[in-house]
Amino acid sequence: MSLRKLTLRSLRLSNKLSYLPALSNHYNYKKYKGFDEKYSNFNRNVGAAIFASVIVGSTSDVSKEKLNTNKQEQTEPSKIIEAGEKKPNLPTYRAEEISKHNTKNSFWVTYRHGVYDVTSFLPSHPGGEQIYNAAGLSIEPFWNVYGMHKTQEVFELLESYRIGNLHDDDIVDHSDDELWAMEPYRDPRLIVKTAKPFNAEIPPEYQIAHFDTPNELFYVRQHMPVPELEAATHRVRVAVQATGAVRELSLAQLRRLPAASLRAALMCAGNRRSEMDKVKPVKGISWAGGAISNAVWSGVYLRDVLLSCGVDPEDTEGKHVILTGADIDATGQNFSTSIPLHVALDARARVLLATHMNGAPLPHDHGRPLRVIVPGAPAVRSVKWLECITVSSEESDSHWHKKDYRAFNPSTTWESADFERAPPVYSLPVTSAICRPRHGDTVPVRDGHVHLEGYAYSGGGARVVRVDVSADGGRSWAEARLQQDAAPHGHHYAWTLWSARLPVAAHATQTELWVKATDGNFNTQPENFEHIWNIRGILANAYHRITVRLAH
Repeated sequence: MSLRKLTLRSLRLSNKLSYLPALSNHYNYKKYKGFDEKYSNFNRNVGAAIFASVIVGSTSDVSKEKLNTNKQEQTEPSKIIEAGEKKPNLPTYRAEEISKHNTKNSFWVTYRHGVYDVTSFLPSHPGGEQIYNAAGLSIEPFWNVYGMHKTQEVFELLESYRIGNLHDDDIVDHSDDELWAMEPYRDPRLIVKTAKPFNAEIPPEYQIAHFDTPNELFYVRQHMPVPELEAATHRVRVAVQATGAVRELSLAQLRRLPAASLRAALMCAGNRRSEMDKVKPVKGISWAGGAISNAVWSGVYLRDVLLSCGVDPEDTEGKHVILTGADIDATGQNFSTSIPLHVALDARARVLLATHMNGAPLPHDHGRPLRVIVPGAPAVRSVKWLECITVSSEESDSHWHKKDYRAFNPSTTWESADFERAPPVYSLPVTSAICRPRHGDTVPVRDGHVHLEGYAYSGGGARVVRVDVSADGGRSWAEARLQQDAAPHGHHYAWTLWSARLPVAAHATQTELWVKATDGNFNTQPENFEHIWNIRGILANAYHRITVRLAH
């Protein structure tokens, strides 16, 4: 058995055993009750480190100030920083000594040959308490999993905390080749944003080419390596905290429930983040408009599964359904999030446990053999590689639920953000984008008009009722023609494709094209990003604008 399989299988086994003694502690997740208490319980063979947050983009204001100071002190500002290189004239430390600096008052980490005192960074760490996993250890295992950390900006920030070199005898090979060796094949037409983990957009011309996105072109969002699961042996565990009931269901057992099918778009909450980033830097993958795709999903309804396991449909107040996948990070934590129980049991919400996508078994990148589809919600709620469903009085306490995918107003900073108080994002606002032409294209003008195509979407089951386009800064608007699924408003979870013929000024050589959509609740996109800006760059749904040259 490969090292990767052995490691991940051991982690999964240890996590599965934790269901039985205490359902209230979902998997290995514990609430933070003080660093020293928590740190003493870490498995140091697995616990590695997160130094920079999983949320990567720009650094915090405090860190930026230090980074800018560090840049000014460089004698060669154009030189590429290679974090962790051995440096002369710095003290050398042994790993044993470094491991003693494991408190909030003295917090050291290592990266390759580098030793770093990041104590002052702790309060401004965007990832919250996860950084405590790093105390006195190497951050390389996590950076190998979250490859987006390996950027020039993050390297420069890390080096600004450099205090010494790690002794040659204590250098450990943290090669990650084995971890990523079994990643699935990806279509080369996808626009890759990060390679490890793999995150990629569908090109805009393919978004409008198919109402139901071909599986190989569906955008990909991963947080960790893709787990290897077999449909024939896969089981999903259903645990009901109130009664202590636990059931394990095979895919064959799930198929005994009524079959269900649903056409739904999935969209990352960070779709179009790159546009918001132009207002002020935000943290996260720099998605353009390609983090949304549409498909027909088939399986069984989560509602039917829960009812078959004895969940009381009249007792939903203050309860949640924790959804846990088989993908595991370097500390042994499974990906997890949750949705309110009343949503899971709402027949109109149509939450699905899917085994098929566009008539074919789920591809590995999209959750094979079993995933959740929470239509109308950010795609992060649609957990892939599903292996556990827990009905609980508590929300998931995973990082991805408690410390991410929550929205703040434009004045909130990473230092002032209170993730515990901010509500989780369970629905998505109305949005739209122009897919053809693309920004910077030369567009033929025929009979005084240009042709536009794109998509529109609204969450929560809202049907798009109108898409408007303008070529004169909003002084006049033309209504687009819509291609839609037949589902009515309130039950409409697919995207809308649109096309429009738009008049342009007779002698103009270039113009800015705008698009905005309105949904069945008569919510319309905001005009600009300034008033909806937020530190995570999510829910970026202002008018989409592109500039094109005109060929008369």
